[in-house]
Amino acid sequence: QVQLVESGGGLVQAGDSLRLSCAASGRPFSRESMAWFRQAPGKEREFVATLSWSSGVPYYADFVKGRFTISRDRAKNTVYLQMNSLKLEDTAVYYCAAVDWRGGKTRIFEYEYDYWGQGTQVTVSS
Repeated sequence: QVQLVESGGGLVQAGDSLRLSCAASGRPFSRESMAWFRQAPGKEREFVATLSWSSGVPYYADFVKGRFTISRDRAKNTVYLQMNSLKLEDTAVYYCAAVDWRGGKTRIFEYEYDYWGQGTQVTVSS
């Protein structure tokens, strides 16, 4: 079994920064990529960013480009999401996800991911 545990969420003001972490543990697996999704109240879960575990190459949703950065520490089995210039509309539960190796495609849909964390709440206030 693979476990993903997110941390780092909280209440911040608009314009502030926050860094989320997601630590993977459990049985070893050939990880293709890890990603961040988010779900705001009353909305569907949406893709935020993904990163190839082997190369570290990231891919972002348009609405976070230039503000969020996804990165990894392979030694710690951890992926991060650095969020800068936070906006009110960034308020959501942020979920970490991982997918087994399937060929190296960039994946942005929920159904493409095998493992999920429990989520961490990010609230941005004015």
